[in-house]
Amino acid sequence: MIITIDGPAGTGKSSVAQAVAAALGFSFLDTGAMYRAIAVEVLRRQTSLEDQRELAFVAKHCRLVFDWSKQPPALSLNGEPVGHLLRDERVTPAASLVAQVPAIRSQLVAQQREIAQSCDNLVSEGRDQGSVVFPDALLKVYLDAEAQERARRRVVQLRHRGENADYVQVLEQIQLRDRRDASRAIGPLSVPTGAHLIDTTRLTQDQVVQQIVSLATSKGRT
Repeated sequence: MIITIDGPAGTGKSSVAQAVAAALGFSFLDTGAMYRAIAVEVLRRQTSLEDQRELAFVAKHCRLVFDWSKQPPALSLNGEPVGHLLRDERVTPAASLVAQVPAIRSQLVAQQREIAQSCDNLVSEGRDQGSVVFPDALLKVYLDAEAQERARRRVVQLRHRGENADYVQVLEQIQLRDRRDASRAIGPLSVPTGAHLIDTTRLTQDQVVQQIVSLATSKGRT
């Protein structure tokens, strides 16, 4: 069984997907981490974020491997654990640009499908999981929330990590990313056909997780 969880930034996709996977005993795939890992390498090499050909070249030489013995699975880049680097403030905007490169998306979509073939059951989260990567997934979920609430959550998250965060600036970044993700030529952000839409604006994480687990349990019985 494959469960896809799509949605824009700040809707809690990663945390929710991880909790759903734990509740159901499924494997958890954080596809966003894969794009972020490539962004880490791009920044290290000081590659131009405007040169898609160079970005694709860097990505082609990135070996991404998940350690499934860890919870959540730990991602390594060319043999180096990089989990602690993925949420760096420079990585987020770089990853958004990396994700627009068709060759990189094709490369990672293929890898994500390979991962799914090696798992009995999988919860995969991202921005094109139910629409592009796994269009035949048994259960598709699309999480959404008002941009203002997503910005508030992001500010709380950043401040909790000891980082300075300006609400207005974070809101502008989220709105820009929404427009960029929705308008990209390859794998645009969209509600997958047949997906269950859940507005998380006024829901707790536990409430969202319970809804998805209930849907999965129902699907598993049919």
